[in-house]
Amino acid sequence: MSRFGLPIRFAIVITGLLIAYFFIISLFGWHTNPLFSLFNGVITGLGIYEVIKIYKLRKGSDFSYAEGFTTGIVTGFVATLLFTLFFGIYAGNIDPEFLENLVGPWGGTTSLGVVIFTVAISGFTTSIVTTLSFMQLFKPSWNTSKEKNKTSDSNQAISKP
Repeated sequence: MSRFGLPIRFAIVITGLLIAYFFIISLFGWHTNPLFSLFNGVITGLGIYEVIKIYKLRKGSDFSYAEGFTTGIVTGFVATLLFTLFFGIYAGNIDPEFLENLVGPWGGTTSLGVVIFTVAISGFTTSIVTTLSFMQLFKPSWNTSKEKNKTSDSNQAISKP
């Protein structure tokens, strides 16, 4: 399996969940309320957490911070690109009035490009922040208190005649 097989598979699953969530909230007419997009971060975060966890289990003691970080970033970025593509198709072709409903309460106008750019930046930012956060849980500990105790014990043993 290629190095990016696992992250891409998880990215496809995350994208599917994001699209399903979008369609579910659109059934209630909530898809034009930006507050409901906060749950997208939860979906993406859970997916990134799971892919890093599984990758660490597969690698075992060979797991490194850089590999875990790369796994999370690739997963999040691919999921963001795929969801942004879907969002652009939806807002541009499937429901062209979506943008008017999205910014309507604020009395402004916007272009499809600005909204797509915002969705992409939001996804990339979520991916970076959640990956950095979760890697704090998965990285090897640098706690050296046990090493200091071993070193001081061995120093005492050496200094005793």
